[in-house]
Amino acid sequence: MRRGFALISVALLSGCAAVGEGPAASSVQAPATFVYAPPTESRDVLAALLPNEDPAFRTLVAAVDSDAPDLQVALARVAAARAALRGAGAARAPNVQAQGSAGYGRGSENTITNLPPGTVIDTSNANYSLGINASWDLDLFGRLRASQRAAALRLDAADANARAVRLTLVADLARTVVDYRTAQAKLQITDDDLADASSLVKLTGTRTRAGIAPGLDLVRAQSLEAAARSQRGPAQAELAAALGRLVTLTARDGASVSAAFARPTENRPTVLPSVGLPSILLRQRPDIVAAEYRLGAANAEIAAAAAARFPQISVNAALGLAALAFGDVFSADSLTASLGGSLAGPLLDFGRVGAQIDARQADATEAFALYRREVFNGIGEAETALGTLEANRNRQAALEAQIAIEQDTVELSTARYRMGLSDFLIVIDAQRQLNAARQALAEAKGNVALAEIGVYRCFGG
Repeated sequence: MRRGFALISVALLSGCAAVGEGPAASSVQAPATFVYAPPTESRDVLAALLPNEDPAFRTLVAAVDSDAPDLQVALARVAAARAALRGAGAARAPNVQAQGSAGYGRGSENTITNLPPGTVIDTSNANYSLGINASWDLDLFGRLRASQRAAALRLDAADANARAVRLTLVADLARTVVDYRTAQAKLQITDDDLADASSLVKLTGTRTRAGIAPGLDLVRAQSLEAAARSQRGPAQAELAAALGRLVTLTARDGASVSAAFARPTENRPTVLPSVGLPSILLRQRPDIVAAEYRLGAANAEIAAAAAARFPQISVNAALGLAALAFGDVFSADSLTASLGGSLAGPLLDFGRVGAQIDARQADATEAFALYRREVFNGIGEAETALGTLEANRNRQAALEAQIAIEQDTVELSTARYRMGLSDFLIVIDAQRQLNAARQALAEAKGNVALAEIGVYRCFGG
């Protein structure tokens, strides 16, 4: 009998072929440097790239942390992953159950034959029992340990994913706040342009009535005024779109969101981030970190599937009380006990375990491909964000220099027109150029802020 048990054990153990681990995250090599940023190991606090000087942003970011629906969904998934980890850890501990039973039965006297005359038989019977049963999978081959390790990595991935969701929400909130402020700035510029155009209408009207200027000058001034007034519509539409987006992000009503913008924003400092090397990006971005954890969990699940080829050895024990009368249940003679073990493993599974291993290896291959995609997606986004920031800052500087020139042109052309030394068409053209440059500068400032927020998000905040 012992020899037969040994032969079965050898057959079970020999059925486990070596199973290699899946692809590792370390095999993905990041580029040495970024094109638009100097290589350096140091980095500034990326949060300085957010519009922290804006009181509306400071108010609404608190609403994101407390009420944003997307973040609540991500946190619920973290809680689910934490519960799964607790379950995987509990599976390695003994399973102890308490049980009790009581029963009563009565048999039929007519089914009992061949008894001596006068014999009386009690056909009723009762039984009572109390007991504790325990079983423990010894996990000698690491199946449960591998499952627990996979669950822990899944929890880490869920946590990193929640941080990625918050990062995206904060970046979206910051961008939308910038869009709202940019639309406000455009409206203010439009009102200023409208005031300038109204002044020209008054000037040309006075000169036309005095016979100093032709009536065409008045028509041109009125046309400039109408053009300035027409710019309010698009700016108001941008303001409404930003407001709606903020309501969605913060789960607040529109009135409270609008109230957050009652206080004007403060002067925004110029921030020159030192973002570091691309290799640092892999550790900072939570979506890349989450993908790496998911890859680790997939590799752990390969080990768990491979361990199913080995025997499962368990220890079982029971301790209880049993009696036919309730009053005898707690007597010493009612004590029952047992202790034993069991061994079970695949002998002829016709490839079931092998199919599970192949499936887990395919999952690991997919997880590696997804991780590699996240890495180069992040690096590509970072290159775009850094290049866009540099381009927008250059454009803002150029527009600021242009506006200074356009303002001088408007002042000089208007003065010459008042003295009758210049045609009014030159004044109109100069004013239109200044109005367009003002609008372009407002957009450029907004684009610089948006590009800074893009760098913040691309480098993981």
